[in-house]
Amino acid sequence: MKRIIALFVALGLICGMALGMAPSADAKTVIKIAGMKPEGEPETIGMHQFGKYLTELSNGKYEVQVFPNSQLGKEDAYIAATRKGIIQMCATGTQTSALHPAMAMLETPMLYDDLDHARRAMEGKTFELINQGFTEKSGLRTLNAFPLGFRHFYTKKPVKTIDDLKGLRMRVPNIPLYTNFAKECGISGQPMPFAEVPGALDQGVIDGGDSPLADIVSLKMYEITPEITLTGHILVIHSLYINEKFYQSLPEQDRKWIDEAARRSADDVWKMVAEGDEKAKQTIINGKGHITTPSKEFHDYMAEAGKRSWKLFYDTVPNAQAILDSAASYRQAK
Repeated sequence: MKRIIALFVALGLICGMALGMAPSADAKTVIKIAGMKPEGEPETIGMHQFGKYLTELSNGKYEVQVFPNSQLGKEDAYIAATRKGIIQMCATGTQTSALHPAMAMLETPMLYDDLDHARRAMEGKTFELINQGFTEKSGLRTLNAFPLGFRHFYTKKPVKTIDDLKGLRMRVPNIPLYTNFAKECGISGQPMPFAEVPGALDQGVIDGGDSPLADIVSLKMYEITPEITLTGHILVIHSLYINEKFYQSLPEQDRKWIDEAARRSADDVWKMVAEGDEKAKQTIINGKGHITTPSKEFHDYMAEAGKRSWKLFYDTVPNAQAILDSAASYRQAK
């Protein structure tokens, strides 16, 4: 009997989620949004801000329930749930490249000079080109783009010259673009889950890795690997995605509220990451970490390595060159 009751409860929960797909005109509509990052991270803050703005704009017609920290499963699982309409929204990054290869170009190495450059591209034609055809393939609509931060190297020993970099055993995500870029830099890339990094550092299996400053600070990586080199070689970009059928089922005014809430939440995250990076640098210094700003020679070396890694896109993304050219067009002369 208990098993039967449990089954009906589970079915009720699933149906309750799905019923959000076709709300009545007067009822409060619940939108469930899933993410992978914990509370306090830019992605999760962006989801909460989206919910706040949508509730305000709709006068309480919409309630957004946020499920961070992989509460609804890993990225692949909650992306699939969003596509099926089991939940209405999710936040993720280049994981969507499995559905649309151009999404991998959100994290193209050495593409952006700084956050301002990236923001102009992500709020302009570059992001449109990356998303071209995505909704038709995936059943998802991309609502915005926001940064988690530039990735920087953290190592046990200082990395000040190109020779210091070459041959280092660095943890990299198990993603072809990352492993290829490491190879082009002369780094011995060691693909492994991030959870294994502390143990690998302790055992001397790796010399370091790379992460946004927010992650380096929140995980206190500077206590294990005190040398932080501000390479900014890859900007991690995430987006809010919404089930397209759900979105199109809403009145035009409601869709405008959703679009505006997404725009405002992304705006908040861009500003927060810019301010947060400066605070993170100070936290690292206060924690006895050391920060190195690379020389122009070092940066130029990384830039050339980045360009060589772009060849991976040409076979999988038909408009790859147009995307790269568009991003370059938003660069401001120095």
